[in-house]
Amino acid sequence: MPENTFETIKKKDDNGRDYWSSRDLAKVLEYPDYRKFLNVIEKAKVSCENSGEAVVHHFVHTGQMVNIGSGAERPVDTIFLSRYACYLIVQNSDPTKVVVAKGQTYFAIQTRRQEHTDNLVEDHKRVFLREEMKKHNASLIKSAARAGVQNYSIFQNAGYKGLYGELTSQDIHERKSLKKSESILDHMGSEELAANLFRATQTEAKLRREGIKGDDKASFAHYEVGRKVRNTIRELGGSMPEELPSPDAIGKARVRIKEESKKKLTSD
Repeated sequence: MPENTFETIKKKDDNGRDYWSSRDLAKVLEYPDYRKFLNVIEKAKVSCENSGEAVVHHFVHTGQMVNIGSGAERPVDTIFLSRYACYLIVQNSDPTKVVVAKGQTYFAIQTRRQEHTDNLVEDHKRVFLREEMKKHNASLIKSAARAGVQNYSIFQNAGYKGLYGELTSQDIHERKSLKKSESILDHMGSEELAANLFRATQTEAKLRREGIKGDDKASFAHYEVGRKVRNTIRELGGSMPEELPSPDAIGKARVRIKEESKKKLTSD
């Protein structure tokens, strides 16, 4: 059986993301009894949960309509599987089957490729948002100066305390285990950078819109904006910024992007 059999049963959702039907995969992996294949899926779900991934993101139960003859259809329980879910399934399938070994190779390679792509997308988002932070932090400094702010460090910390649940920039620096010379903004992922960018842009707008003047009032405004951004994240069920992982330095992300660009130029 050719390895691309797994490619031929691959489907795409409305967002262009790849997925596989559990019914199709069971046939390809030579499980004539679908109930036995469900046992393999349950083991894969346990592996998924143990890896820290959300099972519902990778195993989506749905009632798929199937033809039962004479043009009639009825719904049957089918699970739409992500690439990672398929990888876990083949890892938990009968290893004596040749097709399972081929599936393990196929999904291992495809999963690594997808991880590489996802990491590169994250690098691009981080670099873009970091540059935006530079621009809007500069604008925020000017707005703070026009508001009569004398102590910018206190003003800046007020925003961080609002957004990070009373943590100062030094507290955040320590949580990220950074050296004195390293910037906390250079070690934020795209999600954390986006939250801080929203904090900065909305504080700048608030200072200007409301004509706020003085250190205390400006700092309080910055704190309030940070706290409202934090509350919004909580309402949406997101992770608090201080709980998000700290990636490597933004400089390394830029290097990876350049290296990938060079690879594309040489392959074209």
